[in-house]
Amino acid sequence: MFTGLIEHTGVISSSGPRPETPGGWGTGGIRLCVAAPSWPYRARRGDSVAVNGCCLTAVADVGVDGIITFDAIPETLAKTTVGSLGAGDRVNLEHAATASTLLGGHIVQGHVDGVGHVISIDTDGQWRIRIAIDREHMPYMAPKGSICLDGVSLTIAAQHAAESWIEVTLIPTTLEKTTLGAWKPGTRINVEADTMAKTIVNFLRHFAAPGAPQ
Repeated sequence: MFTGLIEHTGVISSSGPRPETPGGWGTGGIRLCVAAPSWPYRARRGDSVAVNGCCLTAVADVGVDGIITFDAIPETLAKTTVGSLGAGDRVNLEHAATASTLLGGHIVQGHVDGVGHVISIDTDGQWRIRIAIDREHMPYMAPKGSICLDGVSLTIAAQHAAESWIEVTLIPTTLEKTTLGAWKPGTRINVEADTMAKTIVNFLRHFAAPGAPQ
């Protein structure tokens, strides 16, 4: 799991078809290489790293060049923005939390629910962003609740269930330490709803109604 507190930003060095592997484990997907030479953390093969909020597994130890290599399968490409990343794109990075990690954000799984997009950005007095959310995910959007956008733990400042949007406000530190300051209307964003909200809604939908299985 992760906390939604970005530790570093990296740059996509390459993205292309996933190479064949001995024995094979399905076809399709891409191999993504992220350059993060100044990140003190050095991923090893099998480590989990959140890339723009999407949990990916390093397929090799990081070398002296600071390149982290991942394979993304078709399911990941269908649910996230990972497939649209290209050389030169900046990405938010966070390594997996440990038992001693300071939980300064909220519990993030790195399991992206879907892709939203920026509707508008208001910088008059504060940096406030309105984001379109898939209607099916709006039941998880609680005012002042938690949301993970491109890997960043944020608080929902406002929401409109009927029009399927939320708003978040960004502080200067977030703009400085993440890629969110580069967002503009139309930017596609990885969205992960709060896992506790999803659990509660799922229980109420399927087990709390009269006649539901016990």
